[in-house]
Amino acid sequence: MSKLSPACIAVGEWLKTAVAQLHGVSDSPQLDAEILLHAVTGMHRARAYARPEELLTREQLEDLQVVLARRQRGEPIAYITRVQEFWSMPLVVSPAVLIPRPETELLVERALELVPLNQPSRVLDMGTGSGAIALAIACARPHAQVLAIDVSDAALAIAATNLTNLKVRNLELRRSDWYSAVVGERFDLIVSNPPYVAADDPALAPSVAAFEPRHAVIAGESGLEAIERIVSQAAGHLLPQGCLALEHGWKQGTEVRGLLVRAGFSRVRSHRDLAGHDRVTEGHR
Repeated sequence: MSKLSPACIAVGEWLKTAVAQLHGVSDSPQLDAEILLHAVTGMHRARAYARPEELLTREQLEDLQVVLARRQRGEPIAYITRVQEFWSMPLVVSPAVLIPRPETELLVERALELVPLNQPSRVLDMGTGSGAIALAIACARPHAQVLAIDVSDAALAIAATNLTNLKVRNLELRRSDWYSAVVGERFDLIVSNPPYVAADDPALAPSVAAFEPRHAVIAGESGLEAIERIVSQAAGHLLPQGCLALEHGWKQGTEVRGLLVRAGFSRVRSHRDLAGHDRVTEGHR
């Protein structure tokens, strides 16, 4: 690519070169190259493949080289484009927040089964990050009042941007170190996708370790410290018949169920993700 004049590089040629450079870096080099092309030029894949001879401008090529280099260094593509889709919602993301994952949609699915469609209810989302879970619930359950909390001001700023972009009116954002700012408040449902990775977990993906916020990923030596804090005080913040539902690591189901049982919860059970692993566990008052 460096041997060619920027004015002479066509879209198809850039895609071919970018895909080759992303092999070994990304599990989906073709898709990543297409996403980067769209982020910089606004060109959708259909147009790119229908008109591969279309020339890139010098400015476009320079911008593409910058984002391609970032992806080659392992930076998640969502941070490069600042957008991640979750529950069919385009969410703004930044390195201040964890990138929403598809497996977290299981927690949303279970929450929507627990929150009545046309009845008022109160929902608390703890450690909201980008606001993904809270926004999905609030959009699908307009009669619910959703409170989303996070200890990070930077994360709350991202969540506020998403709230504004999606024009959600039944969601409040609040700074809170777990339950510190909800003293005396009770909810029908508490949900959380807390940090649940042990500090020395060898399975932690290098890109997560290098780019995503450590406080949103790591939960002490055991990986259960955040979940233990949430569970220990949850009963005092739930209404009668209320429920606590937590996302956790795929090997943590047994331990999380034990925590809930020892805390006095009933009807404790786990729900499996598409890979067949325990991923979400709930308990009821």
